[in-house]
Amino acid sequence: MKGQGSHLDIRKLSFAGLLVTLGIVYGDIGTSPLYTIKAIVGSAKEFNELLIYGALSCVFWTLTLQTTTKYVFITLRADNKGEGGIFALFALIRRKSAWAAILTMIGGAALLADGVITPAITVTSSIEGLRMFNPDISVIPIVLVIFAALFFMQQFGTNVVGFAFGPMMVIWFLMLGILGFTQVIHYPEIFRALSPVYVIRFLTEYPGGFILLGAVFLCTTGAEALYSDLGHCGRSNIRVSWIFVKTTLLLNYFGQGAWLLMNYSPGTEIIPFFSIMPKWFLLPGIIISTAAAIIASQALISGSFTLINEAVSLNFWPKVKILNPTFVKGQVYLPFVNWSLWIMCSLVVIFFRESANMEAAYGLAITITMIMTTLLLSYYLIQSGLDHRLAFLVMLFFLTIEGGFLIANLHKFKYGGWFTLLMAALYFLIMFGWYFARKIKNRYITFINLGDYIELFKDLKRDKSVPKIASNLVYIIKANRQDQVESKVIYSIFKKQPKRADTFWLLHVDRVDEPHRFEYKVNHIIPGVLIRVDFHIGFKVDPKINLYFREVLEDLVRTGEIKLESSFDSLKKYGFPADFKFVVLDRIMLRDFKLSNTENLILAIQDIVRHISIPEDKALHLDSTNTIVEKVPIIINQLVARRIERKEEA
Repeated sequence: MKGQGSHLDIRKLSFAGLLVTLGIVYGDIGTSPLYTIKAIVGSAKEFNELLIYGALSCVFWTLTLQTTTKYVFITLRADNKGEGGIFALFALIRRKSAWAAILTMIGGAALLADGVITPAITVTSSIEGLRMFNPDISVIPIVLVIFAALFFMQQFGTNVVGFAFGPMMVIWFLMLGILGFTQVIHYPEIFRALSPVYVIRFLTEYPGGFILLGAVFLCTTGAEALYSDLGHCGRSNIRVSWIFVKTTLLLNYFGQGAWLLMNYSPGTEIIPFFSIMPKWFLLPGIIISTAAAIIASQALISGSFTLINEAVSLNFWPKVKILNPTFVKGQVYLPFVNWSLWIMCSLVVIFFRESANMEAAYGLAITITMIMTTLLLSYYLIQSGLDHRLAFLVMLFFLTIEGGFLIANLHKFKYGGWFTLLMAALYFLIMFGWYFARKIKNRYITFINLGDYIELFKDLKRDKSVPKIASNLVYIIKANRQDQVESKVIYSIFKKQPKRADTFWLLHVDRVDEPHRFEYKVNHIIPGVLIRVDFHIGFKVDPKINLYFREVLEDLVRTGEIKLESSFDSLKKYGFPADFKFVVLDRIMLRDFKLSNTENLILAIQDIVRHISIPEDKALHLDSTNTIVEKVPIIINQLVARRIERKEEA
């Protein structure tokens, strides 16, 4: 309870909460000044005043309309018991249609793809500042060493260095603001770019201005993180800290623009972000930039862990090994995700080599995530009682903005955008196959009434001719109704190979949409013979069923509802406790049955994806030395067109 309390305190508006928010929320969007203006100027057909004024105006109104209005003011209201992000938004939707699930998969897949490219472009951009000292310095080995250290440290948790994230990011944002201010005071006319007139002129008069929106979009790529990190920091802390963050970001963007108008000579290779620094501050500036880039990468890595963890809980992703490296609430470590991210980020650096090349790959996937969030948010707002016409107008407004960015970013496809789309497509296929294969199998789950088997359970307990498999036999079930159980459980206990026990336990794990719900209920169906326990666990809670079941048993012993002494007379005399054995049933779809081509394809994808999944017993943290994994067939009743005939011998 203590950990939970501290978590809630951080979420309240406070100095500590604001500091933590700066450390974990704004890494992505906060490091965008490293490459955004450079990408705009580097992609421009010609350098002139309209380029700078128009681009800065687009940056300002993008941060104002997209980040501030959509995410900070509107989307943060769609919280699921304090949690945010696209999976939390899906959990909020009451009528979870197939299309809502597909939109969520697309958005989640694109967000995961963004988690691959963001660390690469951010760290590479910061290290490239060293070329201000030596143009021939090799950046790639330095970045790869940083990645190796960063991903190696994940297994130990981030609480050791996490306390420094907030103060470090305060230094970073102050540096952004001060550096920008030192330039705009020499060229205050730059603030004319605040006028939306320059957006219109930029899009209509500047050659290729619309295509340059793909580079402008880089300034808001981290907006989705504001929503995803809602559960860590709280709405008030994000909204208040955003005022400071946005101010420093705009000062830096406008400062870079002012420097370019005063100093830039077309045709020369420059990095505007580092060019506005005084020479004496260049080395400290590069060090601070690198630290901010590492923090931004850490935020993306932790965000990917959280994202996959939620996807697993909502059955969008195969069950993977999930560890808790520290006692910090909500901090998880996923080894498979960590090492695959390390490999992918390293390959991105090796393949693209320069941050300028990565800029072409960056932005396309996250645009898709934003569009999916807009569609899901509109659906949720309608379900929440918002007038349909107003919800439609909100959706149309933001889809127009994001649709424009998507079209502009599609220009990047052949220059590197294909990479993030390929990654997103891979993640989407994994989720699509896993989610809908489960739906197909669940379609053939049959439930039977336990009342029809009450006497049979009693007789089996007394039948000495059937070997006792355990004193307590525990089944993991999926039936939501108290009076029902899957037919496969009855098949396992009575038909496949009779299994006698003194007490049969039915454990039902209900992963609910409320993120932090953590409770259980007990139903004594046949006192002392058949007991059902329902665990109601939120999708943010680690399903340590073995531990939770032990706590349930302790409670039942304390209240006198059960006794945990051994059922064997010789062992009971010496105080031995009762023995338990878990049974996990793995349903196998036999290929004898005719399914559609689409269903067969989905099941084939699941068969491939199962190779990265861990078994159900490990996912529920059951004692593997005391667990039976039993395969049972999925029975589908189908009409037989022609029955085989028996022929008598002549």
